[in-house]
Amino acid sequence: MIITGKDIEFENMIEGTIWQGQYQPAGVDLSLQSVWEFETDGEIDGDNSKRRLAKAKQILWDDEKPIKLKAGAYKIVFNEIVSIPPDAAAIARSRSSVLRCGASVQTAVWDPGYKGRSEALLVVSNPHGLLVHKNAKVAQLVFIRLEKKAASTYSGKYQGENI
Repeated sequence: MIITGKDIEFENMIEGTIWQGQYQPAGVDLSLQSVWEFETDGEIDGDNSKRRLAKAKQILWDDEKPIKLKAGAYKIVFNEIVSIPPDAAAIARSRSSVLRCGASVQTAVWDPGYKGRSEALLVVSNPHGLLVHKNAKVAQLVFIRLEKKAASTYSGKYQGENI
């Protein structure tokens, strides 16, 4: 069952400041805090003993002007800090306006018990690029109620990230 985002704990939302609101009928909009350009490769394996995250350099906004992104993949960090309850999980989907501009946001699943300011992948497929503004709403986080409370909650490397 999809649950409304108004029942989920959030910090650092921009509602009431720049945008009309971030709460949607089936979720909560996530907005851009920062955009990062990949500088190195990464490495993943089966047991995380060789895991090495790709290094990235932040692309800075100039006087709140938009950033022009070329076609490619970028790491993004959201403004919002979310706390997923032990009886829920969340999945983020690209906002339709992002898709209609030739881009998409790709994410992992938000597990029960996760708290943090998450990162995602912004893929610009449009060969002409994409202009992005700081605080742009780029994804919608949808919450799914579990049949019962999770036996264990998230305790991985990314717990409390970017807070």
